[in-house]
Amino acid sequence: MRQVGIMQFFFTNFYGLLRTLRPKQWIKNGFVFAALVFDQKLTNWDLLGRTIAAFILFCMISSTVYIINDLADLEKDKLHPKKRRRALPSGQLQPWFAVVSAVGILAVCVPLSFWLHVYFGLIILSYFVLNLAYSFVLKHVVIIDVMVVATGFVLRVAAGVVVAEAERFSPWLYVCMIFLALFLAIGKRRHELTLLAEGANSHRKILDEYSVDYLDEMSHLVTTGAIISYSLYTFSASNLPANHAMMLTIPFVIYLIFRYQYLIYVKGEGGAPEMLLYTDWPFLAGLVLWGVTVVLIMYVLT
Repeated sequence: MRQVGIMQFFFTNFYGLLRTLRPKQWIKNGFVFAALVFDQKLTNWDLLGRTIAAFILFCMISSTVYIINDLADLEKDKLHPKKRRRALPSGQLQPWFAVVSAVGILAVCVPLSFWLHVYFGLIILSYFVLNLAYSFVLKHVVIIDVMVVATGFVLRVAAGVVVAEAERFSPWLYVCMIFLALFLAIGKRRHELTLLAEGANSHRKILDEYSVDYLDEMSHLVTTGAIISYSLYTFSASNLPANHAMMLTIPFVIYLIFRYQYLIYVKGEGGAPEMLLYTDWPFLAGLVLWGVTVVLIMYVLT
């Protein structure tokens, strides 16, 4: 009976750990493939394998950050209408088990990151340290909190540039990525603010520093910047067709931004941007069409 109890304990905690690792959010780490695609090295099997390895390592490190975030926000998450159902706040995952798991993942993945590429290892380490600072300090600093979240996406792109040995990755894509990442982070803050309404600051104190109108103004600014910077990329990058065929992808980007705004402002979503890929078919269809068009232009027309 005691053995059965121990097995049940570990099974429950392993399942809780898997939930805390948030595998559905690993899709965000797909940004590491951006350099491989846009530098026209998608068919280089060696670099593709290295990028896949980088994707897996980023998944593990980002999941460690989720564990630390949940540990840091344990008491506050218990007050959140949705987050209280997570493994740690609900008691499905024991805090000590989560700590041991996080240490184990870091002990394996950080050395492997440096083995893959020294600069990639430095980026992984920077990502982890930045998110550690976010969990305990920076998430309480107005404006800086959303900028740190956005920086995480940019670091994913930079990691892809390193492992793919990108040579023609346009700086405009970095600028576009910064604006898009800010757009996602601001949308998430807006969703938290409207979801929790008057009780928002009892869960996350920083929400008391924001207003819906202010976040909307920030959103309008970064979406404009994203569209302009992506448009500049489509006719300024050196490795694109001379006939500027990449400009055909601009309408897809505009649609995706408008669709996301619709989901935020009309449907009241945006708390988990990555989940829209699983739940909103129009958004997913637009993203797939954009991706197919980009690949065709870069790998067939050039």
